[in-house]
Formats: sequence, structure tokens, C-alpha cells
Amino acid sequence: MTHAELTRPLRGIVPPMATPLLDSDTLDVDGTERLIEHILAGGASGLFIMGTTGEGPSLGRALRGDLVEHACRIVDGRVPILVGVTDTSLSESVSLAKKSDSCGAAAIVATHPCYFKASQADILDYVGRLADRSPLPLFLYNIPGCTKLSFEPETVRAAADIPGVVGIKDSCGDIEHFRQIAEALADRPDFTLMIGPDKLTAQAISLGAHGAVSGGGNLFPDHYVALYRAARDGDQETVNKLQERVVLIYDTIYHAVEDPSSYVKGLKCALRCMGICGDAMAPPLQSLTDSQRQIIAENLKQII
Repeated sequence: MTHAELTRPLRGIVPPMATPLLDSDTLDVDGTERLIEHILAGGASGLFIMGTTGEGPSLGRALRGDLVEHACRIVDGRVPILVGVTDTSLSESVSLAKKSDSCGAAAIVATHPCYFKASQADILDYVGRLADRSPLPLFLYNIPGCTKLSFEPETVRAAADIPGVVGIKDSCGDIEHFRQIAEALADRPDFTLMIGPDKLTAQAISLGAHGAVSGGGNLFPDHYVALYRAARDGDQETVNKLQERVVLIYDTIYHAVEDPSSYVKGLKCALRCMGICGDAMAPPLQSLTDSQRQIIAENLKQII
């Protein structure tokens, strides 16, 4: 299997791919191929599988392995693949990291294990253990909305000195927190800084982000690539125009229905409406109802 080179820092748009499913335990291989080709045709610089958008923590071990194998086969080294290995067990994360390496992935991505209330010292120790046992470079994943704990800026700075830790995806939604991380890593131009929330992409790039892990890149990858390039080049007029569509996607796809997981459900439903893959979800999440799907379908027409 071909390994894509992981540039340091990694730049551009790296969509967190949704996971096409036939049912809760079965990968939709054809849908996965259609989605990957759609994303790469839009100019993405990489692919992040089994993150939050990909329902990674809800997927069983066998399904995770299937997804890694097929994604690496389909991409075949055209862009680096980052694999989410988040788990409550260190050994499970290491096992998936080894599997990812054997299939041709370029890096792994992980939060700290969630459930116990860990200290920052605990988190840093865990990062060191995972990085030491992983055959692939490690990106930190800061998403306190899901894990209930945050990688604090000083912890990120300390983690950057651990061999094998090469970057962070910050999805806390607080641009001030990202600014503090960027300032803490100002002396490490090789350490990749990625922003998570789509709406913060341009602002984060102006603060030093190297790119974004944009969920909307599943739907309209070319749009998010254009936004990244305009922000990188300081073209504020173009940024403002492109940002309007990003906000529209937030309002009419991510938050079209009243549901605590409306982002993942709405995005996957939109992919269904576009004919790319189905919208089957991994438990505990359920697919949207027919009436909710109709809302997404009508909203999608406005965006397109």
C-alpha cells in the first residue's frame, strides 16, 4: 500500500470524512469510494477518518479496521490519511495505530481517553505513552465538547517536545484558546496547527493555523479549499463572500433540526440527498426522520 508523505506542517483542508454505513456494523464500501473521490476532486490536502464527523468512537473494532483498509486502498497515497484512534483504552489505540500503519496511513489522531476526570499531567503522560508506542506520528485532538476535558495551551506546548507528536486539531470552538496555542508554538513552525469549526477557518489562519479540518469539506470540498487559499493569501473580500456560504451551511444543514447531534446527522443526510452515500448512523445516534430529511433536501437546494 502506498504511503503519502506527511509534510510538516501539513497545510490546507483535511476533511473529517463521514463514515458511509449500510447498517450499524457494516461499511458501505461503494459509498466510501464515492465520498473519497468527491473529497479529493475538490482539492483536499488530506483525509481524516474516524473523527467525530466519522462517528469514530461509535464504530466497532472490525468496522474500524475495514474502514482503514478500504480508505487507504482507495486513496492509494494521493494524499495523507489521518486515522482517529481515540479509545478509552491505550492498548486499543495502539492496536489501531499499528493497523493504520500497515495499511498505509500517514498519521494518527487522538483525544485523551474520556470517562475519568484526568489532570493535565495525566493527559500529557498519556500522550507520551501513545506517541512512544505508535509507529505513526500523532496529532492531538482537542474537543472538550465531547471529551469534557481540554488540552490546555501549556500542555500542547509540552506535548510538542515529545518525539512523534506533530500537530493538533483544535475543535474547542474558542478562537482565544486557539490563539494561545498558536502563540505557545510560535517557535515550532514544523508543528501543524489545524482548526476544527468551519466558521473559524479564516480567523484561525490569520492567527497562524496551517489549515482546517472542515466538516463541510465532505459536501463542498472545493468551497473550503477556496476559503483556505483566500485566507492564506489575505484576500479578505473573497473570504467574506465565501464565509457567507459557510454560515449558510451551518444554519441550514448542521442546525436545521432540533437535535443535540444535528451536525453529524444533518451532514450525513445531505450526503444522502447528494447521492454520495446513505445516512445510516452508528448507535446511539439515529438517522433523521423522513420529514427532517425533507428539510435538509430543501435547504441543500438553496446552497447548491
